[in-house]
Amino acid sequence: VPLAELSLMNKLIHTSLVESDQHVEILQRDPSSPLFSVKTFEELPLKRELLRGVYMMGFNRPSKIQEQALPLMLAYPPQNLIAQSQSGTGKTAAFVLAMLSRANANEKYPQCLCLAPTYELALQIGQVVRTIGKFCTDIKVNYAVRGNRILKGTVLEEQIIIGTPGTTLDWCFKQRILDLTKISLFVLDEADIMIDTQGLSCQSIRIHRALPTSCQVLLFSATFKEPVRAFAERIIPDPIVIKLREEELTLSNIRQYFMVCHNSEEQYKALCNLYGSFTIGQVMIFCQTRRLADWLSERMSRDGHQVATLTAELTVVQRASVIQRFREGKEKVLIATNVCARGIDVQQVTTVVNFGLPRDLEGEPDFETYLHRIGRAGRFGHRGIAFSMVENEAVALVHKIEEHFQTTIKQLDPYDMDELEKLAA
Repeated sequence: VPLAELSLMNKLIHTSLVESDQHVEILQRDPSSPLFSVKTFEELPLKRELLRGVYMMGFNRPSKIQEQALPLMLAYPPQNLIAQSQSGTGKTAAFVLAMLSRANANEKYPQCLCLAPTYELALQIGQVVRTIGKFCTDIKVNYAVRGNRILKGTVLEEQIIIGTPGTTLDWCFKQRILDLTKISLFVLDEADIMIDTQGLSCQSIRIHRALPTSCQVLLFSATFKEPVRAFAERIIPDPIVIKLREEELTLSNIRQYFMVCHNSEEQYKALCNLYGSFTIGQVMIFCQTRRLADWLSERMSRDGHQVATLTAELTVVQRASVIQRFREGKEKVLIATNVCARGIDVQQVTTVVNFGLPRDLEGEPDFETYLHRIGRAGRFGHRGIAFSMVENEAVALVHKIEEHFQTTIKQLDPYDMDELEKLAA
């Protein structure tokens, strides 16, 4: 799944803050610059209208990333900032608050520019601006995105522009309706996606070069790996860097088992025995192909189970809807292809089933996908359990996975109900 689609899916799903146990780190800062955090929104220099908008979003107190980032974003003199933060941690609300705070309603020209990698992500940011800025009636927003045709010579009066790099470039240099020299705050969202998508990073750098040197720059990224670091260094002078300490996926809190079955019918019977033995809150079942996922979904539905299916041919909005229903407990079983193996967290999931092991094009174990699949059962520090239903010839792959991760995957008899009930206890 493209990173932009994954990011949009997360934005659609996370209607409330996701708090993790990750520690916030300050990697570099000007030693002469005071650094402080806040525990309430009232401690920030926010207008009353913005505080009302924040509370309308359902934020009662700042998230971890907001505690550290907001004082820096709103500081005078303005500070350049690089912040690593996942979807759902409140980063969009944070930089939206910065834009709404910096925008002068009395000046009728663009002052804040926010770039996102896709049309859909730009619209999602705009939705947050409309919600938080509901009571800032004099501050307007326009979108530099495909389909929003504005005639050459038009005078833009909106204080905030949200756009994609390609259309924003056209507005600046072809149509000359957006004057970058008057921009005082520049936000670059989803920097890791910008770098991963051909052309976007070059377009973003070209836009940045036309900004005044006094312009405040805020860069956000879900990762802070070397490509992001190098990209950030090219466009941001002397930034303060805030990141979440890496939370490595680990198998230490997940018990792993495998069951040998002769065919998909036996795999299904083993799955039914397993499901009948466990009082499972919610379970994710991974299949290697869409065809297998559809077959399994049909069989389980026919047997009276509440099942949702997540595969790649669904639109982003449809996928987000499926995951949201699953998170709300409306379906107890989510059958997915690898589209859901990473990036989506459902706290209630403690059990993962591999209906067949993930393999690469050569038929060897896909170690990374296996890790991300079973990692769905061990999120937020929870203990999880993972079962793999494998055919006889795949037992060798199980041993390769054990060797690769230096872990133990215990074999179970799929028909030994006593053993399954012991595990359930």
